Amino acid sequence: MDKNLTITIGKYLFAIPFLVFGIFHFMDAQGMAGMVPGFIPGSVFWVYLTGLALIAAAVSVFLNQKVVLAMQLLALMLIIFVLTIHLPATINNMNEAPNLLKDLSLAGGALLLSAHASASAARSE
Repeated sequence: MDKNLTITIGKYLFAIPFLVFGIFHFMDAQGMAGMVPGFIPGSVFWVYLTGLALIAAAVSVFLNQKVVLAMQLLALMLIIFVLTIHLPATINNMNEAPNLLKDLSLAGGALLLSAHASASAARSE
């Protein structure tokens, strides 16, 4: 398969779940509010903001606009989730470890996509 086609398909496959997850945040904000750590006030607000950020990251990839920034911010957000939500949950229950590993790997993928977008932009200048 052509390298450019592989990259294009890969980045869209990476972005689609973030769009879906973002929409889910708007469909069930009350249900997801319980995942926000108790020391952070305004849990429903944070669910909506997270949903918006996930959708914005996906749209950035689909439109190929501000991909470097969007993926760096997405990676940062996912790492914050790992440290504030998934790590404490995993310490209390090892069955939560897959969520920690999922977000950690997605953060890595976002950083890879950011680096690729940055290199592509540098080549086209």
